[in-house]
Amino acid sequence: MRPTSPSTSCTLTEAVFGYAHGRGDRPALIDLGAGMVYGYRRLAAEVTRGASGLVRRGARRRQVAGIHVDSAVAQTLAVHTVIAAGGVAAPITSGCAEMADLLAEWEARLLITTPRLADASLRAVEDSRVRQVIAFGQARDTVDFADLLLLEPVPLPFLDPAVQPALLIEDGGVLTHQDLITRMSLLDRGAELGKSDVLLVTWPLRCSLALTTLIGLALMRGSLVVVAPGLSAGDLAATIHDFGVTVVALSDGAVQRV
Repeated sequence: MRPTSPSTSCTLTEAVFGYAHGRGDRPALIDLGAGMVYGYRRLAAEVTRGASGLVRRGARRRQVAGIHVDSAVAQTLAVHTVIAAGGVAAPITSGCAEMADLLAEWEARLLITTPRLADASLRAVEDSRVRQVIAFGQARDTVDFADLLLLEPVPLPFLDPAVQPALLIEDGGVLTHQDLITRMSLLDRGAELGKSDVLLVTWPLRCSLALTTLIGLALMRGSLVVVAPGLSAGDLAATIHDFGVTVVALSDGAVQRV
């Protein structure tokens, strides 16, 4: 029996990861570019423990956290960790100069990055209100995300999904938990993803809202997500065959069954 659509009375974290622990170590997210595989239990645990670590380190509700990363795994983890901690996730795809302006405009206090982008991220925060830079790995003058997972857990904040902002996009648009869940529900009418599906996503990271919505929906439904931006036609066919892909999210924004 196919699960019902998520209620807009729950938070995005509850909607996406509510059944994750029950799915155990079943693969949830494969990032071919980064060479990383996350199971459901590990993904949910790192989001919630990471969020707890952010709260323990002083993160406050509704504070904006910039996200400047180079992989789908890092973006997914960062976005959902910030949202679970009560913050507003703000993925950034602009260059260093534009990023500095955005961080200042948003009054961001936190930036999450990856080691390869850490130097550019640190330059961008120099004239901003950012006080913490967290990296998915070791990089100078940053806190390793793995260290957040080791901190003594604290309760996560209570959030009202109808009014709590969750995602800020570069054009200034803000979406609440309820807004994102509604987008997932609308997308689900066409995608009809289930736990037996393998979803291949070829969208670039700059499609942050679309990626957050689609990957969130797939994780909610128990599907396996394979992310591989910019595949050639030949590699696309091979990847579909190798992973038993049943649904493809193509570069033109279309989602279709194979």
